[in-house]
Amino acid sequence: MMINKRTLRQVVVFVSVASTICIVLFCQTSTWSFHTDACVCNCAMDSEGLLWFSQRYKPSANVTLNTKNSPLDFHTYWWWKSLQNESTVADYKKVVEVLFSLFPDKDHYSDTSPSRCRTCAVVGNSGNLIGSHYGALIDSQDFVIRMNEGPTKGFEQDVGSKTTHRVIYPESAVDMDETTHLILLPFKILDLQWLISIFTTRHIDLTYMYVKPSVKADRNKVMILHPAFMKYIYESWLQSHGGYPSTGFISLIFALHICDEVSMFGFGPTKDGVWHHYFDDFSSDSNGGPHDGGSEGEVIAQLHQKHRITTYKGWE
Repeated sequence: MMINKRTLRQVVVFVSVASTICIVLFCQTSTWSFHTDACVCNCAMDSEGLLWFSQRYKPSANVTLNTKNSPLDFHTYWWWKSLQNESTVADYKKVVEVLFSLFPDKDHYSDTSPSRCRTCAVVGNSGNLIGSHYGALIDSQDFVIRMNEGPTKGFEQDVGSKTTHRVIYPESAVDMDETTHLILLPFKILDLQWLISIFTTRHIDLTYMYVKPSVKADRNKVMILHPAFMKYIYESWLQSHGGYPSTGFISLIFALHICDEVSMFGFGPTKDGVWHHYFDDFSSDSNGGPHDGGSEGEVIAQLHQKHRITTYKGWE
């Protein structure tokens, strides 16, 4: 009888330890495969959500451009080139050479691990931020990603004051302080040339419209989104709907690749269904331009429903 009890205790301990090891290994595998850090700070996604996410998310995607990953395959190059017509197209390879003689030439944010828990706020420019009082919550995140000209001064209570990354293209560029990473979203080779120009000769002040010939920013914090990353978002996440993804949607998928918990603020209409910026009264149409706002909205809703992101609408 004593032997049986002791044996039983040993079996119980063994099963308990073995179960714990299996759970830890499963969590680590899930974390590494899907970049969700499931066991550390994003634990709510169920198996159905993981399947949906894994069908769209590509862990091996080249997120930012560098010398090593800069060669573009035929299909990527022509898809990227088709986004905007350029009357004169420079030699892409030579432009890349100059780029990375000026800016950091490395694989940014390749520090994924099961123990990392990086929180990020992706802050759009919707008028639903007005009166939201989200400022403190936004500023509490490790990274705060803003886009285009979205200001903070005068709106701190609702949008926060912290900006670690700002996603821009030449036509939407603004000055930024030394704490902010300039993230270029290049729609054409001329955009890459403009980036070089604003830190050197400052001679490019016209694309299809007037652009700033100089931008205040830290050269050592410049990053460039990879054209292949833009194509991957368009094909894998949007199923090729619309002309190409919006800056806001690209910023969201960028956050999913460099962060472990993602919160979205300032996307969508106001409570009254009006689409406008929090910093002006200009109204817009959610499906205006080359972007498929409906498809982007459906993906965002799914990401929220499956607990991969948290969305804040301003009135809830």
